[in-house]
Amino acid sequence: MSRAFVKEDSEDKMGEELPERPVSSQPNYVTATGMEQLRSKVESLQAEQTRLKAGGEAFDRPRLIQVERDLRYFQARLEGAIVVDVSSQPLDEVRFGASVKAEDGDGTVHTFTIVGDDEAAVAEGRVSWQSPLARALIGSRAGDTVTWNRPAGAITLEVLEIRYPDRDR
Repeated sequence: MSRAFVKEDSEDKMGEELPERPVSSQPNYVTATGMEQLRSKVESLQAEQTRLKAGGEAFDRPRLIQVERDLRYFQARLEGAIVVDVSSQPLDEVRFGASVKAEDGDGTVHTFTIVGDDEAAVAEGRVSWQSPLARALIGSRAGDTVTWNRPAGAITLEVLEIRYPDRDR
């Protein structure tokens, strides 16, 4: 038997043994934008699943297995999503959905928006409500100083401004 056939068989088995994506036991709080993103992701995965299945015998089975796994995960996240109504949040206090402008000890100004787990994108300034940064900021007001306990060491932030972007919709 050729090694090529052995490799191909092992690749098929790897795809079939793809582990499920773990779904958090914590509440799945989302912003209105996050809910739209979850719906869009599910629709996109459903379309890709349909496209792959329509490919006949030439379809990419490992990709289909991955898409179906991701679809199960995002459908579960969508079904468990709890949209937080930011219109009821106090405008002068950091809560879920708040966009916070804060200054560190070096004078660098950062902007963070507190969102749901599936919406978080640290590079874009969106942090999960469960993150150490969000936990430090939640409950603070403009002018307050908070300590963000990071793995690289604690950092002090002064809250400069609080706003709720989803209120502007």
